[in-house]
Amino acid sequence: TSPFAWLRTRFYYLLIRLYFDQEFSVEEFTRGAKQAFSVVSKLLSQRKLDLLDELVSPEVLQVLKEKISLLPDSHRDALAADIESIMYTTEGDVRIYYDDDGRKFVSILMCFWYLNGANLPDEVPGGAKVFQIVFGDEITKEKKHLLTANYEFQREFTEGAKPDWTITRIEHPRLLE
Repeated sequence: TSPFAWLRTRFYYLLIRLYFDQEFSVEEFTRGAKQAFSVVSKLLSQRKLDLLDELVSPEVLQVLKEKISLLPDSHRDALAADIESIMYTTEGDVRIYYDDDGRKFVSILMCFWYLNGANLPDEVPGGAKVFQIVFGDEITKEKKHLLTANYEFQREFTEGAKPDWTITRIEHPRLLE
């Protein structure tokens, strides 16, 4: 992350604490985002989309239903991320905005890097390389892929709105395209 982006993100977190939620914690949000990512990615890989109603926006859920049905099994398996397999997490972008009705929203894009043992080809369509990591020795070696995912979390801060974060964007590059 560039120093400018890091500073901008920290400034937005300060605004969230000052104007929306005095108890907002980046660490707590990140911990919750990792848990949500793990749960949602596993449900996606298992095609249990009906269990995502409370976690994912209806618009995103509709797109996912179409995409998941067309995925090969190897790609679908690669969507799943155990919380222990998440290697790195960072914020991609933070936005504060108001809609035409005066409702207040905060969106935070989280980027996840995770290991997955799905049987993916070394290259995927478009010629993109898939990063692989091999664990163990020659006899017990295990190949894992280092994959990325971007999930955007949105919460409405208008008075009287539910205090829940909803996933409004799900991207698994080279898997869900």
